[in-house]
Amino acid sequence: VAGDGSHWLSMREVVDMLRQKGHEVIVVAPEISMHINPSKTFVMKMYSGPITQEEMEDDFKAFIHASLEEGYFLERFLKLYQHMKRLGNLAVSSCGHLLQDKELIRYLEESKF
Repeated sequence: VAGDGSHWLSMREVVDMLRQKGHEVIVVAPEISMHINPSKTFVMKMYSGPITQEEMEDDFKAFIHASLEEGYFLERFLKLYQHMKRLGNLAVSSCGHLLQDKELIRYLEESKF
């Protein structure tokens, strides 16, 4: 279960290598994602999440904008902290959505994921 962004970008190479060695790889990801896309090298199981594609893109743009903004250090730090707090809350909410997907959880249990 990879997180989107740098976590997935780092794991993608490992997933590809495992597949090359003959392993079946199952990736569990939210339906809305920036980088995690279906591939022939793994089975992808998706679940609905707490955010739309537009909201995710807007949040990401706002975070980048806040990261590059000039101004007093403390003001910039507080803005970035608020963005990181929102991203953390979204991650926790996404995990909750995953755990509420009874069909996916049953599949994972039966496949001994």
